[in-house]
Amino acid sequence: MNSYDEAIMAVKALDSKKGLDIQLIEIKDISVLADYMVIATGTSSTHVKALADEVEYQLDNQGVSVSHIEGYRSNGWILLDYVDVLVNVFSDESREFYDLDRLWQDGKIIDISDVIKQ
Repeated sequence: MNSYDEAIMAVKALDSKKGLDIQLIEIKDISVLADYMVIATGTSSTHVKALADEVEYQLDNQGVSVSHIEGYRSNGWILLDYVDVLVNVFSDESREFYDLDRLWQDGKIIDISDVIKQ
């Protein structure tokens, strides 16, 4: 499985739990951090945790283990590091504050309209 497939699985997992404003950004040409950045918003701290848990569960079922998790005890931002794919799940306030969408605007936005159901 390649990094794009992992990113799409993360997008689908977030969508299945009603993640909001899901973005998939290809960053491999502008960063050594990862190939893809996935960003999504949850409606509450409980929803943020549920979204992160679902991504971890779905990818683990496909044999893809998370390398590192940051922020699980926080109320506003959880980062799941899959080495080539970074999944960021934010509360609305944290997403606005950190503004990763703007920070990674030089990356290529991947059209996921055919992947998500919302």
